Amino acid sequence: MRGRLGLVAVAVLALIGALWWWLSARGESVPVAEASAEADAGPAANPAAGGRLEAMRARAAKAGDGGVGLTEALPPGVVATFGWGNGAGKLGRNRPEEANPEAPMSLSRDGQGNTWVLDQVNGRMVKLDKDGKVVAEMPLPLQTPQDMAVTKDGTAAVLDRLVDKAVALLGPDGKQVGELKLLGKGLEEGGQVTGVFADGDDVYVEREHGDLVKLGDSKGKPDPERPEVPGRPTRDGLSYISANISDPAAGRVAVTSIDRASRQHRFTREVPLGAPILALMLLDSDRSGVIYLAGVVQLPQPTGEPMPRMAVLCLDPLDGRPIGSAVLPANTDADETFRELTVLAEGGVLFLHRTEERAELMRADCR
Repeated sequence: MRGRLGLVAVAVLALIGALWWWLSARGESVPVAEASAEADAGPAANPAAGGRLEAMRARAAKAGDGGVGLTEALPPGVVATFGWGNGAGKLGRNRPEEANPEAPMSLSRDGQGNTWVLDQVNGRMVKLDKDGKVVAEMPLPLQTPQDMAVTKDGTAAVLDRLVDKAVALLGPDGKQVGELKLLGKGLEEGGQVTGVFADGDDVYVEREHGDLVKLGDSKGKPDPERPEVPGRPTRDGLSYISANISDPAAGRVAVTSIDRASRQHRFTREVPLGAPILALMLLDSDRSGVIYLAGVVQLPQPTGEPMPRMAVLCLDPLDGRPIGSAVLPANTDADETFRELTVLAEGGVLFLHRTEERAELMRADCR
C-alpha cells in the first residue's frame, strides 16, 4: 500500500477486510451494488447470449437449495480425433527418459470458430475449422512454446517464457507479424509467467497466477507503460476474475470478480467442486459473462474408489453462484501441458482428452 495511513484508516480497512473474508468463508458473495446494472449490459447487448444466461439461471433455480451438483456431460461430443506422431492427422507426444513428458501444451478458439492446437513437440500449430477438419499446419518461430491465445483480429499470441522469453504473434495465415518481449516493467523473470491472454486485440501475460501485465497489441506494438489488471478479463467486457483453491480436501475454490470500470470488488465466493481437488485447470468466461471454473477432482465411484475426473462449473457473473455443471474424463498421465480446456464464445468448453492411443477434442457444456 502506497503512502502512510492514519490509525483510523488502518482500523477501517482491517474491519472491511475481516468482514469480506468472513462472508467469503461462508460461501456468500460480497456484491458491488452499482456494478449490477452494468453487468447486465453485456448480455442485453447480445440477446442470444443473454437468453442463454437466463436459461441457465432458471435451471439452477429449479434445482433449489440442493444446488446444481456435478452432472456427467451427456455425452461430450468428439469434434476431432488424432493419433500420436508427426504426420497428417497426428499430434506430437514426447516421452524422454530424463525429462518431463510432453503432450500438446495449449489450445484456443478464434472468433471464426476455428480451433488452434499448440503442437510444440512437432514445432507447429494445427488449425481446425468449426467442423474439426484440419485446415492448416503452421511452423512455430519459438524454441519452447507453452501457451497461446487468439486475439479479436485472429492473431495467435504464442508464449515462450523459458528460452526466447517472448510472445510471437502469428497471423491467421501462420506468418509471423510481430513479437512482444516478456521481460521489463512488472516482469523480472520469464518463469513468473503462468499464461498468455487476449483482451480484444491487446496481449497480456499472467504473473504467478495473479495480476496480468499488458505487453502490447496484436500488431506487435509494445506498451511502454505495461499496465496491470487485477485478473483475467471476462469476454463481456465487464469484469476481471481470479481464483484459488481455498480448501483442497473439501474441494472448495474461492472465485473473485472485480468490476472493470470502477476496479471495485464485486464478489468473492467459495464454490464447491464436490470432491477433493487436485488442481485447477480452467478459469474463463463466455461472451454472456458466464464464468467457467474447472479442476481435476477425486470423484467417488459406485465401487467406493475415487477416480480423477474433470469437474466443470458454470458460475453466474453477478454473484458467482453455480448455475450449471458437467463432469468429463480427466487426463491422468504425467504429460506436461498448460491449457487442456478452452471456453467457446457462444458457451461450452473444448477439452483435449488424451489416452495412450489417441487425443480426442471433446465439446461439452454445463447443464
